[in-house]
Amino acid sequence: MTRIVRIYFRLLTAHLRAILEYESDFWVLAGATFLTQVVNLVFLSAIFARVPTLRGWSYWAVVTMFGLVALTEGVGSFFFEGTWRVAEAINKGTLDYMMVRPYPVVLQLTSSEIGINGLTNMLAGSIMIGVALAKADISWSAERVLLGLVLLISAIIIKLAINLATNSVSFWLNSPSAMFATAIHQVGELAKFPLTIYPAGLKVALGVIIPFAFITTFPVGLLLQTGPVFWLGLLTPVVAVYCLTVALAAFFNGLRRYESAGN
Repeated sequence: MTRIVRIYFRLLTAHLRAILEYESDFWVLAGATFLTQVVNLVFLSAIFARVPTLRGWSYWAVVTMFGLVALTEGVGSFFFEGTWRVAEAINKGTLDYMMVRPYPVVLQLTSSEIGINGLTNMLAGSIMIGVALAKADISWSAERVLLGLVLLISAIIIKLAINLATNSVSFWLNSPSAMFATAIHQVGELAKFPLTIYPAGLKVALGVIIPFAFITTFPVGLLLQTGPVFWLGLLTPVVAVYCLTVALAAFFNGLRRYESAGN
């Protein structure tokens, strides 16, 4: 396991060095990504300038959700951007090379690229979460800090698992692009706001079918004791294990039916 982790980070480091060869591109992309998060906050502030709360959720609670979405997406982009290259690897047959190397195929894929915008998203998301929690009315204790860390790690795992599972659908679609995964990713943007503001159909979709709500609404609700069913946040680690299991099963089942790209 130590060797696998060491190789994984060496691969990511190699991609990072290649990206940093073009410093101007790096700073432009980093600045644009950070500006996007600033615009999101301006938009959110405009909403709360009109309403004091959003179905019982305060401004800082929703900022925490925005921060969680940014942070989880940042981790996915910076450390696991290769997940979005599953369709391309299938279409071009580059999976053939990965399957004969003495290293897990799923890790070769996820480390095959690095999204430098993820670095800025992680920074912006961490700032938003830190400031929002500092402003929130929370009585901190060692147990609550530990709970927050467990919820954060679980939220990251859920996001990564959803990315892997939806991209693994490419084994069945045989499409050169990750259209399905991209569509689901766009749906995940709805998780920036509390689940309680949506109609019943969306609540089921975001809370059960594709559990984006366990990245934001339920963990934040549990930590801040906000929302009618905040206790569901206790299930976040369970949902994380479930999502990861489903994602790995989808990937390996797809890998077994892979027949190369042909000639």
